[in-house]
Amino acid sequence: MKLLLLGATGLVGRLLLEQALADARVRQVTAPVRRAGALPAQPPRLLCPVVDFQRLPEDADWWRADAVVCTLGTTLKAAGSREAFRQVDHGHVLQAAQLARRHGTPAFVLTSATGADAGSRLFYNRVKGEVERDLEALGFASLTLVRPGLIGGARTESRPAERLSQQVLGLLGPLLPRAWRISPAPAIARALLRSALQPAPGVQVVPADALAG
Repeated sequence: MKLLLLGATGLVGRLLLEQALADARVRQVTAPVRRAGALPAQPPRLLCPVVDFQRLPEDADWWRADAVVCTLGTTLKAAGSREAFRQVDHGHVLQAAQLARRHGTPAFVLTSATGADAGSRLFYNRVKGEVERDLEALGFASLTLVRPGLIGGARTESRPAERLSQQVLGLLGPLLPRAWRISPAPAIARALLRSALQPAPGVQVVPADALAG
């Protein structure tokens, strides 16, 4: 299969890329990046075109794939404003999905979040819900929404509040319902890859309790 991976430089994206390149079923992975050298040494099966996510190339051949896996995302702190956050987590995701759909890619797999709800009063949950809703409207033959809870793993950027939450939930994990436990990044990556390699028809949701550590 040919996979298009969006967000390959992030925590989950890097793990997913490793898993995909280690899987004999994957013939090629295209992982667009913002700057050259953003990913380590590239094997022949990996293509890393440099793109501007504000102006994605509309006619690139790599939009045509067997499946898109999207792990794009940021935080309000990193984005700097609600508008900038929405541009990444909704705007970039939806534009990429539209281009892939236009080029005939049949399956799309998204890292969303627990609590995603277009009608939520919480901004983060509302944006996640809106992008889920708008992706569904594009009519992919297969759309999988993976909804982790707090993502567990070592990030390159500093997130003190998230790190503290991981420590607390790590201690309480055995006492909590599975849906409230940490979602380990490798488990999320495995769920994403499995959904891309074995796409089920229609809209599928992978909840946090299926990802819990």
